[in-house]
Amino acid sequence: MEKKTHPQNPQQPDTKYPMPPFPEQKQDYPGKEALMKPLADHGEKSYKGTGKLADRKVILTGGDSGIGKAVAIAFAREGADMVLSYLDDLEDEDAQDTARHVEEAGRTCILIKGDITSEAHCQSIVAKAVQAFGRIDILVNNAAFHMARKSLQDIPSDEWTHTFAVNVHSIFYLCKAAEPHMKPGSCIINTTSVNTFNPSDDLLPYAATKAAVENFTANLSQILLQQKKGIRVNAVAPGPVWTPLITSTKWHDAATFGENTPMGRPGQPAEIAPAFVFLASEESSYISGATIPATGGRITI
Repeated sequence: MEKKTHPQNPQQPDTKYPMPPFPEQKQDYPGKEALMKPLADHGEKSYKGTGKLADRKVILTGGDSGIGKAVAIAFAREGADMVLSYLDDLEDEDAQDTARHVEEAGRTCILIKGDITSEAHCQSIVAKAVQAFGRIDILVNNAAFHMARKSLQDIPSDEWTHTFAVNVHSIFYLCKAAEPHMKPGSCIINTTSVNTFNPSDDLLPYAATKAAVENFTANLSQILLQQKKGIRVNAVAPGPVWTPLITSTKWHDAATFGENTPMGRPGQPAEIAPAFVFLASEESSYISGATIPATGGRITI
């Protein structure tokens, strides 16, 4: 495939970051940051904090790589300490690198490895966070699974179930376990997707789960406000973002990933993290039950 030339211009949104076509590439799930071509930007060199989350205590799932890594870096530079949850040994290197960035910002990062499809493990994550910090101020449900399939018949039934277990059930488990430890002024942020509004035809189970997360976010927000809990619940809906999940599950179209946005490229994790910072901060104190789209211009109405 002939490589197009798009001179990068930091002032021009569509050419701010690399544009496809990218090299053909395939990784084993869940993928590693270091094997991506090009490498993703998590804000390691660019994000500047201003104390928006000073001394806030955070649980962040899927924080080893991708959007979760960028959120962890941004939250730490804004002053937050965190428990960072990730899945398995393959992600150890990425998780440890994320923790290094958090600690270099002068904040605490506790890594917890395990499967959040287990309610007992989710309860353990919350218990360890409470033991370490005494409270939970921000819960970010970011971990997700998808696998591209060409047709309905190609989707294994156990994969359908697993996708809901990772993307939906775990959010319920974590919210239920964390809510008693969240004081007024706390917040929950869920990662949904542009697939909630504009589903990809090769991600049927994933799109269905993200629609469920959208509904859960809006409904839980109303419930907690009506109960005078003082806990806000919001979501961020990314469009196509350049993460290891893409090169390990949508590798068949990784070379052209993001071309279907008006900007003509995938987003970088560093471009998504500020939306989480906003929703976690006091700047969004009047916002609950909302979703911020970060989709490269793809429509969410």
